[in-house]
Amino acid sequence: MKKESLSILFLYRTVPGRMLLKLLVRPGVSEASALLMSSKLSARFVPWFVRKNHIDPERFVIPEGGYRSFNDFFTRKLKPEYTLCPQSGLVSPCDGLLTFFDIDENSVFEIKNSKYSLHGLLRDSKLSKRFAGGTALIFRLTPSHYHRYSFPAAGRSYVSRRIQGELHCVRPVALETFKVFTQNTREYTLIKSPEFGSIIQMEIGAMLVGKISNHHKSGHAFNVECGEEKGYFEYGGSTIILLFEKGFKLCEEIENRDRVDGEIPVRIGESLI
Repeated sequence: MKKESLSILFLYRTVPGRMLLKLLVRPGVSEASALLMSSKLSARFVPWFVRKNHIDPERFVIPEGGYRSFNDFFTRKLKPEYTLCPQSGLVSPCDGLLTFFDIDENSVFEIKNSKYSLHGLLRDSKLSKRFAGGTALIFRLTPSHYHRYSFPAAGRSYVSRRIQGELHCVRPVALETFKVFTQNTREYTLIKSPEFGSIIQMEIGAMLVGKISNHHKSGHAFNVECGEEKGYFEYGGSTIILLFEKGFKLCEEIENRDRVDGEIPVRIGESLI
C-alpha cells in the first residue's frame, strides 16, 4: 500500500494536526485557496506541478500566451485527438482510480474499510431505497488526473442537489478517521437512462477543492448525452460516485484489470460495460 505523506499523517494522526485540520476543512479556506490559484501569480506553479506529477502537456490545449493561472491549467481541456469516443452507451465519467462495491440490502456499503450509509450520502430516503441492492462505482481523482468530467450515459436529469459540508482530503488516512463521503461538500444528479435505468452521479469536493463547477444549474430537468461534459473540479484531489440500481454488471476487462494499490485506473470516455 502506498505510504501517506508526512504532512497528511500530521494532519490526521496528531493532536496539533487535527486542530489545524479544523480550520483547513472549512469551505472558506478552500474558497480563499481558489482565489490564490486563480491569480496570475499562481501560474508560476504550473511547470513545477507538471514535472512533479509526470503530466504530458502534449495531451492538453494550451491557450495562446500560456495558462493565465494555476486553475486555468488545472481545468485544462484535452486535445480532440486524445479524447475517447464512447464505444458503448455507458462510459467512465472521468480519468481516475476506480473501486466498486455492491450496495447491500441495508443500503450500507464499504469504502476503504469504513461503512457508509447510503441515506447519509444522499440525504433522501426514497432514493436510498431505490438504489439498495445496486452497485456503487467510486472514482478517485488525484491532482495529476484530468479534472473535467462528463455524463456516463444518455438520458434525462430530473434531480440535482448540492449538500454543503466540510472539505477533507480523500486520502485513505482521512477515510479511516472521518466519514468523508458523508461529510464533504457534494453535488449529485439523478439521470434516468432508457437503457440503464436510474443512475446517480455525485461529485465530492475535497480539501482545497471547494469549487465543484457544473455547467447545468440545479433544480432544472434537462436532457444529457453520453460523454457530454458535465463540469470540472478546481485545484486538488476529488471523487465522483456513480450509483446503479440492481442488475448492473461492470465490464470484465475493467474488473480484471491490474490494480494500483487496490484501485483500477480508468480513462474518461472508456466503456464500463
